[in-house]
Amino acid sequence: ILTSLEKLEVAPPSPGQLKHVFFHNALPFVGFGFLDNAIMIAAGTQIELSIGVVLGISTMAGKTAALGNLVSDLAGLGLAGYVEALASRLGLSIPDLTPKQADMWQTRLSAHLGKAIGVTIGCILGMFPLLFFGDEEEKLEEKN
Repeated sequence: ILTSLEKLEVAPPSPGQLKHVFFHNALPFVGFGFLDNAIMIAAGTQIELSIGVVLGISTMAGKTAALGNLVSDLAGLGLAGYVEALASRLGLSIPDLTPKQADMWQTRLSAHLGKAIGVTIGCILGMFPLLFFGDEEEKLEEKN
């Protein structure tokens, strides 16, 4: 038997609540994307310049990129807690939603968009190591 409370319709989240959900999901993913890309680029470049040269594997083969991605993913596992802790220190509170509101399509869409846009921004920002590795790659090409 349904109680009268269960029969009540729940109002969808307000635009302000959806915005809160968006930023609550986006901010940690900016940090994740930044760290993931920055570490992958730095690690991949160093692997290419050291192990890659010795073993004769190149970035074009994708092996050094794959090894850089492995290092980045392992670092991401270890740093995920720190990224979330930093986000909460920045005042990122959990959105005030009922369980039914949290499960509505609008809320899920806002959360997924926040994650996608956050990781995109983070990955773009995480490309900054490319500013520092141009010389090493040119020297490597000159040796070959």
